[in-house]
Amino acid sequence: MAKRTRIRAPELVGGGGWLNTGGAQLSLAALRGRIVVLDFWTFCCVNCLHVLDELRELEEKHRDTVVVVGVHSPKFVHEAEHGAVVDAVERYGVHHPVLDDPELATWKQYAVRAWPTLVVVDPEGYVVAQHAGEGHVHAIERLVAELEAEHAAKGTLRRGDGPYRAPEPVATHLRFPGKALRLPSGNLLVSDTTRHRLVELAPDGETVVRRIGSGEKGFADGGIPGDSAPRFNEPQGLALLPSGLVAVADTVNHAIRSFDLATGSVTTLAGTGRQWWQGAPVSGRGREVDLSSPWDVAWFDGRLWIAMAGVHQLWTYDPATGTVEAAAGTTNEGLLDGPAAQAWFAQPSGLAATADRLWIADAETSALRWLEPGGAEGRPARVHTAVGTGLFDFGHRDGPAAEALLQHPLGVTALPDGSVAVSDTYNHALRRYDPATGAVTTLATDLREPSDAVVDGDEIVVVESARHRLTRLRLPEEAVRVTPVAHRTRRAATDVAPGRLSLDVVFHAPRGQKLDTRYGPATRLLVSATPPELLESGEGAGTDLARAVVLSADGPAEGVLHVSAMAASCDDDPSVEYPACHVHQQDWGVPVRVTESGARRLPLILAGLDEG
Repeated sequence: MAKRTRIRAPELVGGGGWLNTGGAQLSLAALRGRIVVLDFWTFCCVNCLHVLDELRELEEKHRDTVVVVGVHSPKFVHEAEHGAVVDAVERYGVHHPVLDDPELATWKQYAVRAWPTLVVVDPEGYVVAQHAGEGHVHAIERLVAELEAEHAAKGTLRRGDGPYRAPEPVATHLRFPGKALRLPSGNLLVSDTTRHRLVELAPDGETVVRRIGSGEKGFADGGIPGDSAPRFNEPQGLALLPSGLVAVADTVNHAIRSFDLATGSVTTLAGTGRQWWQGAPVSGRGREVDLSSPWDVAWFDGRLWIAMAGVHQLWTYDPATGTVEAAAGTTNEGLLDGPAAQAWFAQPSGLAATADRLWIADAETSALRWLEPGGAEGRPARVHTAVGTGLFDFGHRDGPAAEALLQHPLGVTALPDGSVAVSDTYNHALRRYDPATGAVTTLATDLREPSDAVVDGDEIVVVESARHRLTRLRLPEEAVRVTPVAHRTRRAATDVAPGRLSLDVVFHAPRGQKLDTRYGPATRLLVSATPPELLESGEGAGTDLARAVVLSADGPAEGVLHVSAMAASCDDDPSVEYPACHVHQQDWGVPVRVTESGARRLPLILAGLDEG
């Protein structure tokens, strides 16, 4: 077996303590003899949620040798609250120990730069691999098999039950509901997300009329009497179609489902159950095209619009043809306005339609955006930003839209007066933006992770996701006064020197694989900066994962380097005609500070260990 680079793994420390351990305090020393996979995640990050799902099969298959440890490393201030981490662990079905690290102590010890990042520690306590982004579990599983054989032979592998201890279940009518829809009957339909079903409630928002779905996660149609119960997997958005059917964003199934209010049947409109990856089709017959974490849906401009949170895009579904297509966004993560096809989004998670605008809650940029439809004369649809500045600034501040701040909003609701209400999730508030005045105000506070709201007469019904209930409020005539607060992402800036900077994305194809060059270059690199003046040269797209960029000596002293990298690899076995292939990709937003004493090389690990 080839010699493997090993680095002693730093101990695991976190001010929030441990979850899912029955109160035990874990350490790497206590886990010696086991293969440990550290998953650096934060619960706002849809890519982190994808990795949680990727890890489940690995955990089950190697449960007597592998211990997955989630290291929760917050981006937003709300995510540093211990109670919010406790909620997220239940909400997303995390069935392994989690270290709550609100001060990013372990993140810094492991020099992590991106969510999600996976680090593999061998049974003797050494780091043997690091991967950033999604799509790496196949490589980690192969490494785990090698480590099992190697350390069984050495006598350093310890098998047995892991340290995970499940918390006690809690009985409530709803559990972390996501979105709501007022039905023509006056009843309310709610996505009971964590329990993998829909629930129809009477107008009081409490009395259960019926439950739709088995309550077990899965991907199955049905529901007509005599059929088996349909299955969902963490459903979110709901929208009424002109036909009277309800469209459902079945998020973790990467699918759009339909629910027939009359018959109770559920069918699949779009999605295959597989997650979309770069290079997959972006249009076609709905049930033949992969989707990626659809989070919300809305009927607008003659089509069903889909907030495709997993790839930072908007897609559409046309019921007349049964087809889907990407309609806005490039898959690059960020905030960039302009023609829809060139715009950048960051985890769009809420949609609301008015006569001439599609409003968008763009969660990761803490922004309220809107899409203007294209014209008959060929004018393309355009994306605009009403509130928000980018990935790293957030807070709770009212006033002119250019100065106002939100914190990871998940929902947006059109109000009768032409304004919109924003479910400002991590501020626990309901906010209002008035296009006529350009002002942002606060309508209500002391909510708990509001994720959506629906208008019902002169009242508004708010989905309080972390209180597991719907809350009915009078539409207030006056704003609530709040103390303005502004924040930036908690990560410390990296000191870099002005002038030439070597930007190196580290990628080593997993053992037994090689770069996939069958159809051209196997790698891609896209670089930009905020503000753009940070870079004198080096921005743009290319195929080399190493690039020299030039930082302006007379430009801004601080900024963010945006780096997006992709690499494709295939199994290297000449005897296999159609080898299995994989895409590895990650986006980084690296806060930097330009100083003469700063580094002249910036390594970003996509897969492997940095030996530069």
